[in-house]
Amino acid sequence: MIHAIILPVLTGFILFLLGMKLMESSLQTWAGPRLQLWLERFTRTPVRGLITGTVLTAALQSSTAITVIAIGLVGAGVLSFPRTLGVILGTNIGTCLTTELIGLSISGIGVPILIASACVWLASWLAGPLPQSSGPRATSAPQTVAAHNGGRPWLRSVRYGSLAVAGFSLVLLGIEIMQTIGPALQSRGLFTWFVQQAQTSLLWGILAGAAVTALVHSSAAVIAMAMSLAASQALPVELGVAITIGANVGTCVTALIAGMSSSRAGRYVAWSHVLLNVGGAILFYPFIHLLVSLSALLAGDAASQIARSQTIFNIVGSLVALPFCYLSMWKRLEFRSQ
Repeated sequence: MIHAIILPVLTGFILFLLGMKLMESSLQTWAGPRLQLWLERFTRTPVRGLITGTVLTAALQSSTAITVIAIGLVGAGVLSFPRTLGVILGTNIGTCLTTELIGLSISGIGVPILIASACVWLASWLAGPLPQSSGPRATSAPQTVAAHNGGRPWLRSVRYGSLAVAGFSLVLLGIEIMQTIGPALQSRGLFTWFVQQAQTSLLWGILAGAAVTALVHSSAAVIAMAMSLAASQALPVELGVAITIGANVGTCVTALIAGMSSSRAGRYVAWSHVLLNVGGAILFYPFIHLLVSLSALLAGDAASQIARSQTIFNIVGSLVALPFCYLSMWKRLEFRSQ
């Protein structure tokens, strides 16, 4: 039991989380304060906010980071609550990139990618240390910045980009390790009982996905585990899709925690995230089998079907909710919160 299931799960899960955090931190360090600037500039309408949230989340590989930044900006009075509604919708779409990449079944190339990215990262240090920031005034003097950078403005991008790629390789390695537990799980009666119960009611899968995601604060990790089990035929695709929908609900916990220490408008942002994901889960629950059938037309293997289901779920849910972002009630709600 320990060697066949627990140890591979813990090892793969730790590697996955480590890779996700390495990607997130390196990309955020590279982007720096420009994140706030982009959010302030490109969120004037819900549609622009949706596009901005999608692009930033896909680039940073973290919907939680964008959501927490949005809550902080609203709490500080930099952004208004209605301007963040489109951003929240966009984060759900942007986060699909991670699972779509995982669904490509490229876990076998994790080690070569890790070695190549480590070599690039080491080579960036041989090229010299990163230049120190010369302060806010540097933005108005590009020639001074270029000279200060030693004519190598690409060095920061190469260094942090290689770290992000290394993080992604750890994600692939973690998935490859977790996939080894499939045969062992199939031989365990408790897991078989859970699968049988879930086939009776897929609500079990949604609740399990929400609960585990709330504990580990990473929907991508929970969805990746479901994809790994489905790929090894230890989990039906329908149950994997239910767990994925539940994971989208469970990820709201981090936003709620961030909203607790924010202003009332900041808490509105957190609760709008909850409303979107819970409402989407309620909307899609009766149509999970239809969602699985549709994803089967767009993907071949089980893991890709789950990834495609999540993409359809998030895109349709966000597009359905987008018109509601234009209601005048949100402005009145914000006015009452001031």
